[in-house]
Amino acid sequence: MFKFIHAADIHLDSPLRGLENYEGAPVAEIRGAARSALSNLVDLAIEENVDFVLISGDIYDGDWRDYNTGLYFISQAQRLGQADIPLYLISGNHDAANRMTRKLRLPENVEMFPTGSAGSAIIEDLDVAIHGQSFATAAVYDDLSQDYPLPVAGCFNIGMLHTCATGKDGHERYAPCSVEGLCSKGYDYWALGHIHQRETLLESPYIAFSGNIQGRHARETGPKGCLLVTVDDDRSLKTEFHALDVVRWEVLRQDVSDLQNIDEVLNQITQAIEEHHGNAEGRLLALRVELTGTGPIHRELHAHKFRWINEIRSIAIDAGKGDVWIEKLKLLTSDRPQRQIDGTVSDDAIGELISLFETARSNPDGLSDLGFDLSDIIRKLPSELKSQIPVDDPAWLTETVNSAESLLLSRIVTEDNQ
Repeated sequence: MFKFIHAADIHLDSPLRGLENYEGAPVAEIRGAARSALSNLVDLAIEENVDFVLISGDIYDGDWRDYNTGLYFISQAQRLGQADIPLYLISGNHDAANRMTRKLRLPENVEMFPTGSAGSAIIEDLDVAIHGQSFATAAVYDDLSQDYPLPVAGCFNIGMLHTCATGKDGHERYAPCSVEGLCSKGYDYWALGHIHQRETLLESPYIAFSGNIQGRHARETGPKGCLLVTVDDDRSLKTEFHALDVVRWEVLRQDVSDLQNIDEVLNQITQAIEEHHGNAEGRLLALRVELTGTGPIHRELHAHKFRWINEIRSIAIDAGKGDVWIEKLKLLTSDRPQRQIDGTVSDDAIGELISLFETARSNPDGLSDLGFDLSDIIRKLPSELKSQIPVDDPAWLTETVNSAESLLLSRIVTEDNQ
């Protein structure tokens, strides 16, 4: 019997996108999350006394900012070496973007598979053969698995591959392959990387993505970690998922359609935050809050968005005892505004205003036809703010239009009733 760990997509020191640095935001903890998750991986390997560790690509996240990124990885590899645990690596598309002049010498217990063709490593005392090929460039579109070597007779054969497999949304189609093609190689286990969501494609032979070890943003939700694989003497195997993440990303979606006032909304959010916090099992919880539905409080939410953002952040600090961070509040509600408004503002004027916003929502590309030039406004903003405005994101534009409509109508009604 022997044991090994299958991990991938470390993305060490990955820069965070859209991190809002408000008072109390755990910026340092989140920036160091990938390092802590890698340390947890090494701790697990030592505690479980595994025979070897596999990392199937994307150890780094493109070019390093400085040598400290590489030095930290080497320090963790050395910890495995001190425990007599070999580490086998293949480079992925992000690793291939590293400048060769910054590549540091790897410890003796580490083997990096070559880029020109697939290589093999034999662990004789375990009768294990490991096969793998690294990315030579940042974009590889060939099916690398086709040229992997034949299985070594009498050995438990493992293939390491950084691949999109048959393709996943949000991931580049690098080194595509099919399950049938992988099966045809005759290997016992395929340790795949590149797709950040854990998934088993087949159980015999076992073909799996371990997923990344630490979520990096709100699209990478849920537990993240590695697979601990135990192979019995009869070559049967079992896998156990072990969470390694120190920051858990989740999305809290709350339908406000049946809620009548803001207090009800905040009460519902408080209960949901407490539930998510419990499920995080002591980890720092990075939470995106999305409010959906059609209801009477739509305008109030959009008209005072920044107030409610800070109300919810305050709730999170209290409910999470400091372990919950509200990454973003997205208002995805909608409303059909009342066409009758008492006062001097005519219904025709309100109707025309509503029609204008409907046009903007249904045809964002037509904003320029209405005299709106966002590029001119964005050009005048400070550089640190420009990167936070995703003008090409339809969801962001719709939310912005909704907020503008609600704010404007709210002010018209308020001023008219004074």
